[in-house]
Amino acid sequence: MSQPESSQSPYLAPPSMNPFGRPAVEEPRLPWAKAVLVTVVVFLVAGVVAGWAWQQFSPLAKYTVDEQGGALGEEQMTRIFGPDGTFTAIGFVAAVVLGGALFWWLRNYGPWSVAIVTLGACLGSGVCWGVGMLLGHDPIEPRLRAAHPGDLVAAPLELHTWTPAVSWLIGAALACAIIAAATWRAEPVATTSQPAASESAPPVH
Repeated sequence: MSQPESSQSPYLAPPSMNPFGRPAVEEPRLPWAKAVLVTVVVFLVAGVVAGWAWQQFSPLAKYTVDEQGGALGEEQMTRIFGPDGTFTAIGFVAAVVLGGALFWWLRNYGPWSVAIVTLGACLGSGVCWGVGMLLGHDPIEPRLRAAHPGDLVAAPLELHTWTPAVSWLIGAALACAIIAAATWRAEPVATTSQPAASESAPPVH
């Protein structure tokens, strides 16, 4: 006596499910306006704080005043590019930390999250430079004329090249790349084979 064949072979795998037996639920995305607004505000505040720090902690070369005006000694010449190095260090660290945090927060936007974070980093760099120049860029000529021989007059706070301004962009892009590489996962590959219908078990008599 033959038994009716089952409508589904016992060797067939059940429908694809996640490891926990529940269907995967996609995390809701933030509204575009909120994502951009938060990024702009974060880098705007960071730029203001970084600009203040750049003005406070940059080592400035000092001119020695004499009868002919002001001159830089050999030791002071090495401090000329101090503001450039300080700007680069502050901007890179700020962009790595904030860029990484914002990229993780906006990761559901895919490649657009990289664009949002990098553009925010460019804004932070510009704000940092503007605040620093507003607080610490005093023209040196009037101060040299008002000084007396033997006085030391600090050089104005400024960037001698625009290369340090790119440190914000590099830091944010690097943070995005590291997080994206660390969280990347390949598509799951089935480890159990499903036999074809022709290979199903023969009926039992």
